[in-house]
Amino acid sequence: MKPAEVKKLSNDDLKGEATRLRRELFDLRCQLTTEKVADNSRIGKTRKDLARVLTEQNSRKGANAAGGKK
Repeated sequence: MKPAEVKKLSNDDLKGEATRLRRELFDLRCQLTTEKVADNSRIGKTRKDLARVLTEQNSRKGANAAGGKK
């Protein structure tokens, strides 16, 4: 997922995407312990996607908080 795609998502979509990515990361870690992961790079890609989503959520929270105080 590219940063431009993340910025287009609504707040509710960001929450859903974060939940989905956390679940996928959990599943990949479970597969890693049982040695069933076909592509190890998916773990890193999923972590980065989750970080992008969480960063966008936090920046929106900061923008809303700063905008409301003016």
